[in-house]
Amino acid sequence: MRIAETLLRALVLGAGLLAAPAFAFDGTKSDDAMAAAPPATAMEAFKSGAHLLKSGDTAKAVHSLEYAAEKGHALAQWKLGRMYAEGDGVAQDDLKAFEYFRRIADTHAEDNPDTPQARFVANAFVALGHYYLDGISKTRIKRDPERAREMFAYAASYFRDPDAQYYLAKLYLDGTGAPQDPRQAARWFGLSAQKGQCQAQAMLGAMLFAGDHVPRQAARGLMWLTLAKDSARTSDQAWVAKLYDSAFQQATEDERAMALVYLKRWLETRRE
Repeated sequence: MRIAETLLRALVLGAGLLAAPAFAFDGTKSDDAMAAAPPATAMEAFKSGAHLLKSGDTAKAVHSLEYAAEKGHALAQWKLGRMYAEGDGVAQDDLKAFEYFRRIADTHAEDNPDTPQARFVANAFVALGHYYLDGISKTRIKRDPERAREMFAYAASYFRDPDAQYYLAKLYLDGTGAPQDPRQAARWFGLSAQKGQCQAQAMLGAMLFAGDHVPRQAARGLMWLTLAKDSARTSDQAWVAKLYDSAFQQATEDERAMALVYLKRWLETRRE
């Protein structure tokens, strides 16, 4: 989520957020305006909502974002979806979050995957995948692993989203919503790992180190595990560190040395 939040801030600032006047959810300017303005555009309402969030006025921010979302503004829909999914400034409501993400997927599935907005569209597909994977209790959204796989697969292939690629790989590895296929899982882990997704790096590293359904490449596996350990988020640090420690203890001196060579090459390539 951190990458998507950073992109959101960048897009907002690039659109001139700080210079934007405040708009109410109905599209009119605040009370200090000299006269009532025409109804706000979706972009103006989104800017106002983002500005209000930054200033801590969540209630008014939600109204502005809802106005923009109703006019089809994808970033407003995405932000509201995240807020309801996480209970961030609003009462947590998975069904509302699901509906916002669904609207994005329905409307923007064929957006150019190379535009900044595509990251948010892909993230909406990933969120839908998780909702279908588990279902939403006491709602019409029932557990549907096959539908979840379709959501992850679309974002993984069309948008080339690293998180979607990771979760799709997990489904193939576990045989959930798809036939169990560890080699296919390794392929998707690899694509995601190349983009810096630490969970995929850890899983790929473990498979390569152990030769689990793939040709054994202990040094390369240890390299991926090292990268994963260094960049793991707090929620992933324990299990990633466990995989790394196990592999490091089993590795020979030659394998450790070669892993460092691979790591150096990887870091040099990333800097280019």
